[in-house]
Amino acid sequence: MDSSKTSPGQEAPAHFLDYWRIIRIRKTVILAVFLLVLLTTAGVTMLLKPTYASTARIAVDKETKAVDPLGRPQVQGAYDPYFVTTEFEKIQSTSVLYPVIEELRLWSNWAKYYNPENERISHDEAMTLTYEMLRRNLDVRQSRNTSLIEIRVFSREPREAADIANAISKAYEVSRLTNQMRQTFKGIRVLEENLTNQTAKVKELQETVDNERTRLGIAESAGDGPSYQASLEREMVSSLVQQLTYARSEYILYNTKLEELRNLDEKTLRRAILTALSGEEILPGLLKDLATVEQTLAKLREDYSDEVPEVKRTLALQKEVESQIHDRIQGMLTGLEKHVVALKARYDEIQKAIAAGKNQVAEEAKDQRGFYAAKRDLENEQRIRDALYLRTLQENVDASIPAGTIVEVVDEARPNSKPVRPQVALNLILGAVFGLVMGLGLAFFIEYLDTSVKTIDDVERALQAPVLGVIPQNVGFLLDEGPDSPHAEAYRVLRTNVLFSRKRPDANTLTVVSGGAGEGKSTTIFNLATVFAQQGQRVLVIDSDLRRPSLHKFLKISNSVGLTNYLLKQNTLEEVIQTTKNPMLDFLPSGKLPSSSLGILNSQRMKDFIKEVKTRYDFAFFDSPPIMGVSDASVLASEVDLAILVVQYRKYPQAMTLRAKQMVDKVGGTLLGIVLNNINISQDSYYYYYSGYYYDYYSKNADSEPEGKSKKKREIAKEASAKDEPAGTAKS
Repeated sequence: MDSSKTSPGQEAPAHFLDYWRIIRIRKTVILAVFLLVLLTTAGVTMLLKPTYASTARIAVDKETKAVDPLGRPQVQGAYDPYFVTTEFEKIQSTSVLYPVIEELRLWSNWAKYYNPENERISHDEAMTLTYEMLRRNLDVRQSRNTSLIEIRVFSREPREAADIANAISKAYEVSRLTNQMRQTFKGIRVLEENLTNQTAKVKELQETVDNERTRLGIAESAGDGPSYQASLEREMVSSLVQQLTYARSEYILYNTKLEELRNLDEKTLRRAILTALSGEEILPGLLKDLATVEQTLAKLREDYSDEVPEVKRTLALQKEVESQIHDRIQGMLTGLEKHVVALKARYDEIQKAIAAGKNQVAEEAKDQRGFYAAKRDLENEQRIRDALYLRTLQENVDASIPAGTIVEVVDEARPNSKPVRPQVALNLILGAVFGLVMGLGLAFFIEYLDTSVKTIDDVERALQAPVLGVIPQNVGFLLDEGPDSPHAEAYRVLRTNVLFSRKRPDANTLTVVSGGAGEGKSTTIFNLATVFAQQGQRVLVIDSDLRRPSLHKFLKISNSVGLTNYLLKQNTLEEVIQTTKNPMLDFLPSGKLPSSSLGILNSQRMKDFIKEVKTRYDFAFFDSPPIMGVSDASVLASEVDLAILVVQYRKYPQAMTLRAKQMVDKVGGTLLGIVLNNINISQDSYYYYYSGYYYDYYSKNADSEPEGKSKKKREIAKEASAKDEPAGTAKS
């Protein structure tokens, strides 16, 4: 398993420091939007004309009377949570505001606002437009922690605002009282009409009842219920029903006893019949005599046989007593059976009597049903008429009682000399808050749209490859700056990771590729080679970027003779390799650019050259063009031992970087890892822990040096960095 590959993992949740990093990076956008919104708010606020407000406070209650109504106490209605809110809408309705508009002639005074062109419009249109303006300048709300209603009116003139607020409170009070009286008298008229109709209906039903009473011959005293004969018949039927219940229970009892006794054998029957039929006097004596005879017979049989005359007489006596017992039991059963038959006959007779009584009651009820139905209707209608009469009388009396206070003006509106609009301080605060929110939102939105590489986690998650090094921004050339350069430690970390990431010790040829131009691969490979050379290793840097060679500009040497001359067999290797100020670092320029570099780099001569430098040097570094633009970099990646992908911070989309990595894999190259380049350590605190410590350490050492020496180093680094720009070194 390749240990250099990082396993895919889930995206970690955003931390507070991640948001702070975005804010620091996008602070220019945030500040620009913030200032733009704040200045716009300030300008608009200064252009607005002052507006004054006046407030009238009123107390609003439900409809009540000054005294309790007639015949009943005055009950307060249930709590209505929407009562005050409903009154808000009533205050802003046309029934309240139109009289105010007419009273104060607002339709004429405000014509300059809703009709600046002075067009000819009707009075109704003027009223409608004025009403809409008044609604916009009217604020009705509940006074805090009270049940009072505040009517606040805004106007350009203080006196006008107070007059309108007071007029609205008065108009609302008049509207409430008018509506209350209108509804009361409307209800009384409805009650009086219903009372008249109900009286006529009662009179008509009374005539019907009188006619039916005369036809049926029902006495006036019997008018409250059924006749006397009908009542007597109902009582008789009720009595017979009770007798029927008793007769049925008695019949079932004796019939059950009879059935049970018939199913018993002789011996069991003798014992059970005495229990079932209490009061029997003869049978107990016979049973006692039988017991005495049986005892005597038992004693005789102990001494004599059945042939002895005494025994024979006793046996005959036993048989005679048993016969008497049998006859007595049969007689008792026959008597019980006759009793059951008599009970059944009585039960049937009572049933017939009940049926006849019910038929008689039904006939009587049928004859008198119409009369009593009409009488019930008459009584119901009379009750309704009486209720309507009392209610009408009550409402007339209640209407004459003065109404209680339903609207009370607590505070009248007064002119206010201090304008309430515009509120400069509040507007500026809101503008600042809104501008800050918009700036932050725009910054995070831009960050969301930015799909470029931002963090090490982005690289490892997208490319599934380790990050070998993090290079700061504005890096110079270590060959000029020396080993104590503030940027040297970042490349030493990169060198260490390269050495430990190799699978084979003899893998000493390496190329640096990038997805697009200007990502800093030439600077990276040259400084990495310098660090290797500073550590005492024999290093060769080959400028194999035959499209736009740039390494010779770093060293300020000629590019007329180089790699292409050697590959075309025009010069030997010793003739094209040049030395540098570091004796451990040699350089091979690109030479004159050929018409087609692909054929040269893909030739057998190039492969032999790579084998040659592997044996001559400890490490050989090959510069290359962008891998996405031309195929040269793919060829080099397939021929050398190792490849490193340089990704510039926040420059190209991640998809492009992923495509570059896939191209290295497709040609069979060994991608060792990723170098994240051009990081602004001072701006992005996320990377401080990777290279910022060393950067600060060496910066402090550089500050402690004499001013002339430190200044000279900074000039050398600046000049080298400026020369690296054409070669694709990224600068912010």
